Amino acid sequence: MTRIVAKLCAAAASVALIAGFGGIAAAQQPPKTVASGPPGAGSYPDTSQESDAAGPSGASRPLEMPVLYVTSIEVMPTSANPKLDIIRVTGLASSAGWSAPQLVPFFYGKPADGILDLQFIATSPEQSQKAEGFQPLSALFTLEAGHDFKGVRVRAGANAIELKQMSGSVQTTIKADSGGDMIGKKFVEKGPAGPGVVTAAELPRGFRTITPTHGVAGITHNPNRLNVILDSDSKIVMTFWE
Repeated sequence: MTRIVAKLCAAAASVALIAGFGGIAAAQQPPKTVASGPPGAGSYPDTSQESDAAGPSGASRPLEMPVLYVTSIEVMPTSANPKLDIIRVTGLASSAGWSAPQLVPFFYGKPADGILDLQFIATSPEQSQKAEGFQPLSALFTLEAGHDFKGVRVRAGANAIELKQMSGSVQTTIKADSGGDMIGKKFVEKGPAGPGVVTAAELPRGFRTITPTHGVAGITHNPNRLNVILDSDSKIVMTFWE
């Protein structure tokens, strides 16, 4: 479900950033903030019949939040006027159901290190999702030529990568298990990995295991947290992203 942010949205975010750095562009817009729903506000439609739905439902959750991983940054200067630097970022969402990926400034103001610092965010699913594999996403961000940045850093929920110049590309490989092929395997905290075994070191940071005697506190959902449901023999019976 790869989706590239529309040029208009990217340009609008770019104008807001550039204005914040002291007038590289003439227009000025208020900083964009990442929205989150107030505790207990509203409810979502019943999605219990959706094929990808899994886990708890019915609680409010943030709509826009960081994508799980960023995997590459590419900067492409244009040759036609008006000249722009186009920043293209790719990443991986934890599950299906994420939409509207975009790049937004991590902070406003001129950075002392000269690096453009961006967050890679998207709209998260309204319902917890089965762990069936990471989903690729991409987004664009544009800067007018003549800016003072000398590199780009992009932050996701679980990692960050940096391109140290305003041209070329950089990429990283994600080795964490997406949880899509774990059911029936045995979970162990420590020990050698092997057929039929899943170790803690293989799972994305922040995961949690839930045994038959394990309670859960609160109803706050985190769509970047993998839940691994175990039976009494530590066999995995369900995996889902909150």
